[in-house]
Amino acid sequence: MTRDMGLIRELLLKLEGLTVTPGGSAVISGQSGDLAIEGRSPDEIDYHLSLIREAGFIDSPGTPRTGLGITFRRLSWQGHEFLDDVRDPDIWRKTKERAKTVTTVGLGFVWEIAKAEIKTKLGLP
Repeated sequence: MTRDMGLIRELLLKLEGLTVTPGGSAVISGQSGDLAIEGRSPDEIDYHLSLIREAGFIDSPGTPRTGLGITFRRLSWQGHEFLDDVRDPDIWRKTKERAKTVTTVGLGFVWEIAKAEIKTKLGLP
């Protein structure tokens, strides 16, 4: 399965909106109704949730067990930082356009493009 930065962004937006009791946690998976995304299979969502966890974008204690989902407490500081940089639809659109000019782009590079677009929007060098 290929990594889809757009799906990662969509899932982070949904995860940010999840209500988890402070100090508590929830088990999330592609089967979670709160994380359903039209046109995306539960397997795609599960795969991308694992990538989000591996990237350190969520506080996810414990070891995930196949088919049972992953534990979710909250977005991590890094998860909030990334999401804040790609949240604006115009910034995200421009980031995707610039990223399309090369064959493949890693997460770090996508993030740098988003930061550059924000600087441009703010008129910073």
